[in-house]
Amino acid sequence: MKIRTVKPPVSASPRRPSPGRGWPSAATGSVLGAGVKRPNSKLRPGEGRPDKVWQLRLYVAGQTPKSVTAFSNLKKICENHLKDRYRIKVIDLVQQPQLSKGDQILAVPTLVRKLPQPVRKIIGDLSDTDRVLVGLDLRPAD
Repeated sequence: MKIRTVKPPVSASPRRPSPGRGWPSAATGSVLGAGVKRPNSKLRPGEGRPDKVWQLRLYVAGQTPKSVTAFSNLKKICENHLKDRYRIKVIDLVQQPQLSKGDQILAVPTLVRKLPQPVRKIIGDLSDTDRVLVGLDLRPAD
């Protein structure tokens, strides 16, 4: 009777793949970077991102009138222009002041667009919708 030993397959890299390359996406459940072709042409603001989930962080200092107004305005803008393609995370710096260092927050309320890249910041209550749309790259500047 012959005994065969079977060696496990050797992977090309012993390290785990970096995020964005082969890891499942929490938003869509698909694998990022697998057979995705990216266009060479530059995209106009707000175009070419139909399946991307926008990650937005709103930094506030308690439930001040400006903070409440900023959240309300942000919610309206997202509903009108991003439909179901956004996530808003409200970070209260009164409760967690250490989180202001991560995004270098100097004033509140501040909106930070984490995704899609590049990161953008908008300070204020977001009442000027046109300026917010330009700042978020949803509408081209005139």
